[in-house]
Amino acid sequence: MKRRTLAIAAVTAVTLALAAPPASATTTARSATAAPAVAALAAPDVQVSNVQAHLAQFQSIATSNGGNRRAGSAGYTASVAYVKSKLQAAGYTVTEQTCTSCTYQGNNVIAEWPQGPTTDVVMFGAHLDGVSAGPAINDNGSGSSVLLENALVLAQQNPTMTKRVRFAWWNGEEQGLQGSKFYVNSLSATQKGYIKGYYNFDMVSSTNGGYFINRLTSTTSAPLKAYWDSLGLSPEENVEGQGRSDDYSFQQAGIPTSGYAMGASARKTSSQASKWGGTANSAYDPCYHSSCDTTNNVNATGLNRSADGVAYAIWDLAVGGGTPTNDFSVAVSPTAGGVVRGASTTATVSTATTSGSAQTVALSASGAPSGVTVSFSPSSVTSGGSATMTVSASSSASLGSFTLTVTGTGSATRTASYTVTVTGTGSCTGGQVVGNGGFESGATVWTATSGVITNSSSQPARTGSYKAWLNGNGSTSTDTLSQSVTVPAGCSSYALAFYLHIDTTERTTTVAYDKLVVQIGSTTLATYSNLNKATGYTLRSFDVGAYAGQTVTLKFTGTEDASLQTSFVIDDVTLQAS
Repeated sequence: MKRRTLAIAAVTAVTLALAAPPASATTTARSATAAPAVAALAAPDVQVSNVQAHLAQFQSIATSNGGNRRAGSAGYTASVAYVKSKLQAAGYTVTEQTCTSCTYQGNNVIAEWPQGPTTDVVMFGAHLDGVSAGPAINDNGSGSSVLLENALVLAQQNPTMTKRVRFAWWNGEEQGLQGSKFYVNSLSATQKGYIKGYYNFDMVSSTNGGYFINRLTSTTSAPLKAYWDSLGLSPEENVEGQGRSDDYSFQQAGIPTSGYAMGASARKTSSQASKWGGTANSAYDPCYHSSCDTTNNVNATGLNRSADGVAYAIWDLAVGGGTPTNDFSVAVSPTAGGVVRGASTTATVSTATTSGSAQTVALSASGAPSGVTVSFSPSSVTSGGSATMTVSASSSASLGSFTLTVTGTGSATRTASYTVTVTGTGSCTGGQVVGNGGFESGATVWTATSGVITNSSSQPARTGSYKAWLNGNGSTSTDTLSQSVTVPAGCSSYALAFYLHIDTTERTTTVAYDKLVVQIGSTTLATYSNLNKATGYTLRSFDVGAYAGQTVTLKFTGTEDASLQTSFVIDDVTLQAS
């Protein structure tokens, strides 16, 4: 949420089709896991642990990119990539809209579920950017994560739609609602008329928060209010947030709006503390726009109630009866690769059955430049299966980076994107380009947190005596390990590999408390956690051909929370070009 307060413009409300309101409201708030006593279509229970997993990813992204996710920063770009990849894999039609008028040029992410009438849209949005002071987890990783998990649940459930549902993650909110203004201004009058309601979610996990709804008495707010009323929360008008978040951009265009919030820097009153708990005369979010706005600054109960309230609104407003018999999703891994003229590269196309029974899915690709061909082995799969995609470049193939659209065709059409970079022929020097990959020369070549490269017998090396041991402290810590590598051009294969052993005393089987993020250049290759613990070392490998001809940083970042150790032990790192 941005700081400056703006005047609220009057807007014209439209009537949205609502399911029956709750039969009764409880007099006290229920537990975060309890289902509401509502009589509308049965909305799914959105798992708060999944929402928290997205927050952990945003925290990891910030940690790996200067500590923040401010618009225009590497942290913001990585946040866009994370959200987009999740949505595309789930079957959404995803568009990145570059906000050219934003102070920090960056992309809005617009995702539309491809069912329901295109002339009858309900829209749900949250700003994805933060401030430079910290990782921006409550403000506004919370709203962004709630929407992302709701989008994924909608795709997984795949119900029959009576309206089109559109999700948006905004750039530049903290500089004055710039991304949402740019989007609204890009719409024609007809397109604006198709949007029957816009719902905004900004700061929905404030640790001392209240339960606030934008335009509480409006028709548009009815489903949001109905859900929170069913929990006995007695929500109040979001006075603090008026004109300060992206719903204002839509209000100014005459589009009906509402949304959830739990409060920013304003102070909780005594009556609110009596009603909702918490500390009177203290800020709703004591870490507002501060470095302490981390994953420790999250009210899990409020986060859960907000996530389930969004699901209730989606089902109430846009879902009809019945479910399509069969459906599937398509994903490509990795999502990018490089190929030299006269050579080829491969990727794996995976499918999954998302509803009904498995079906035959025919695979194809479009968008290849001149001289580049794409083939699949096999050319069709049963949903749940995978195929190898081979991208081949002729000796005269067009040079540059190109986006391929990989399409699966069955009872529906689902797509995923793959970026291929074609480079000119050259002399492949080949060989291993990572220096001191076994760490036997100590910290030579590597830059690491003190004590990471070690020959301690407490965690044995895979080979030799030395290895890199990140974290394992049982207390809040961040360890890094990196080196600059030059990836030669002109080779047909670029394989990054390392052996990883994860040892932990965490007992959970669902929550990733401690994490290791692996990056090359601006790409996050993988994130591992205490949930990936295993006996001994496991080989991890990646195609990094997209960086052919470039000098980039290979980096490992380990983060550990305040209790119960997790050790990330790395050995025998190679980047083999051939």
